[in-house]
Amino acid sequence: MHDAILAPGQSVARTLSARLARNALHLALALTGLVFAPCAPVHAAEIEVTIGLTNSATDVGFFIADKRGYFREAGVNPKFIVFDSAARMNSLFGSGDLDVGAGGMSAGLYNAIARGIDIRIVADKNSTPPGRSSQKLLVRKDLVDSGRFKSLADLKGMRIATSAPGTAAMGTMVKILEKAGLKRDDIDEVHMSFSQMVLAISNKAVDAALPAEPQATQAMEAGAVKVISDDEIYPDHQISAVLYSGQFAKKDPALATRFLKAYLRGVRDHNDSLVDGKFAGPKGDAVVTILTEYSLVKDPAVHRSFVLSAIHPDGKLDIPSMKQDLRIFREAKLIEGKVEVEQGVDLSFLQAVLNELGPYKPAP
Repeated sequence: MHDAILAPGQSVARTLSARLARNALHLALALTGLVFAPCAPVHAAEIEVTIGLTNSATDVGFFIADKRGYFREAGVNPKFIVFDSAARMNSLFGSGDLDVGAGGMSAGLYNAIARGIDIRIVADKNSTPPGRSSQKLLVRKDLVDSGRFKSLADLKGMRIATSAPGTAAMGTMVKILEKAGLKRDDIDEVHMSFSQMVLAISNKAVDAALPAEPQATQAMEAGAVKVISDDEIYPDHQISAVLYSGQFAKKDPALATRFLKAYLRGVRDHNDSLVDGKFAGPKGDAVVTILTEYSLVKDPAVHRSFVLSAIHPDGKLDIPSMKQDLRIFREAKLIEGKVEVEQGVDLSFLQAVLNELGPYKPAP
């Protein structure tokens, strides 16, 4: 079902060409009577839906929906495309080559909306209520032991690794600096991937870093010291969301609604597999098995080693935090036109799904 997941860097155009070739082959086989119908389909024909992912642990709702057949029940044939950055999805939303994306609340997203690209922010993908962090500020142990770092104010002058500017992580970093009475100009900020941060802080190439899980846990196991997590400094921060292209939303609203229902069923299964934010019991084991099959992290122990950021079982978005991030991006002069959060938010599909499913109730 998920054989269309690409290796990072594989061409999207190549995938689309391959899809056309497969469709031609399926037509030829159908004409010769060699295509076998799936067993007891809910819908007579499954419609292909392209889904952009960065293949993180919080993509788990999509993975469960595929593995457990929820997409199939909705008449959806999911085709996953892995991106090294969610920002690369934006132009494909505009061209209609991507239907759905799991994307961060970024300056690039808002700039695309400002340019007139019809992208709909339709549901939560992950956020940081208290006790459910996404990223942690880590400092080298030798700097703590030597007394160079004692409080957040000591970040001044430090070389700190963060992910790309204009992402949700930038909002977190700004909040940390505000608490310390500092500004971005007071630190030497460098940008790299979360995996690179683990090496950089271990090799003393940076003084501090702001990685997400599981890399934050890996860095702490290597000796880095946790200072503060994003759920403490920026609770209920909307990190990422489910995005629809305007074409997908408008062409077949019933399909778009069924898709979101299938996704939310996967998210609810995920929530049922957790105890205090960690996988537990047989349900936890089952979801970890799915994650090790679909995600890039193949060690089950890694998935069990940290508390996951939250994925809201009712898909609720935290609009106030999205507005705060947009303000931060605008103050950093990263927003190129006039745009407000409300221009991108479309809750009509989520409301239709919740009208059918009702509010989430934890499984017994």
